[in-house]
Amino acid sequence: MTTTAFDQSERRAWAGRAAAYAAGFARLCAHPVPRLLDAAEVGRGTRLLDVGTGTGTVAAAAIARGARVTAVDAEPSMVESAARAAPGADVRLATLPNLPFADGEFDAVVGNFVVNHVGRPRAALAELHRVTRPGGHLAVTVWATPAAPGQTLLGRAVEAAGVTRPPDLPALAAEDDFPRTEQGLAALLTGAGLTRASGETLRWDHRTTIEEWWAGPAAGVATIGQLIARQPAPVVGEIRSRFEALSAEFTTPDGELLLPHAALLARGRA
Repeated sequence: MTTTAFDQSERRAWAGRAAAYAAGFARLCAHPVPRLLDAAEVGRGTRLLDVGTGTGTVAAAAIARGARVTAVDAEPSMVESAARAAPGADVRLATLPNLPFADGEFDAVVGNFVVNHVGRPRAALAELHRVTRPGGHLAVTVWATPAAPGQTLLGRAVEAAGVTRPPDLPALAAEDDFPRTEQGLAALLTGAGLTRASGETLRWDHRTTIEEWWAGPAAGVATIGQLIARQPAPVVGEIRSRFEALSAEFTTPDGELLLPHAALLARGRA
C-alpha cells in the first residue's frame, strides 16, 4: 500500500531520534503500559506482537510477564534501542499497514500510541486484526481529544510565539481521521472486524522538569519538535521563553512540572 504524505512526514520526524525520545517522552508514554498489557490479557506464554515498540518499553514489560514477544518499529534507531531494552524479544524493522507475519500468528497484539503515527488508521487496525489469531486480543492507545492541559503546554508556547503550522507539514487527511474519544476508538476496532470492542480513558499526572520537557522537542522529536526545529534561533528562543512562562501553572513547590495527560485505551477480540 502506498504511503501517505502524513506517513512520510512521520518517518522524517522520528529518523534517528530514539535517544532524544528515550530521554523524555518515552517516560510519558510508559504510563499506560500495564493497563495496555492487561487489556490484551498478556501473561506467561502469550505470543505477543508489540507494534510501534519505540524504545522497547512495552516489549520489556511483556517479557517480564513471561510473554514470547515480537516487536516492530518503522524507525531503525528505535529498533536498535528496543533490542537493547528488551533482550529476548524478536525485534524487527516493519511498517504498518504491511507487517511481515502470517495470518493469526499472535495470541495478542498491542500498539502503544502507534495509531497516532500512521496515515491510514483503519488499514493499520485491519492489519493488526489480520495477524491476531481468532479469539485473540488486541489493545491500542491513542491520545485523547480534546487534549489534557499538560499535553497542550508546548503547543500553547508555540502559538504564543506566533508560530503557525506550515502547509508542508501535513496533518492526517480528514477522510482517514476518526473521533479521538472512547466511542470513536472502539468504533475503529469494530470497523476493522474486531468484536467486543470497548474504550476507556486513562488519566495521569506526568512528573518531569522544564529541561526534560523542552529537550525532546528542541531535538526535533515528534510533530511539535519538527515545528520548532524549522524556526530561526530568535524564534526558538521566544518559544522557549513562552514555554517557561506557561509552565508556571504546572510547577510544583519543588520546582518540577506536574502535567495532566489523558489517553484512550481500546480493546477487542479477533
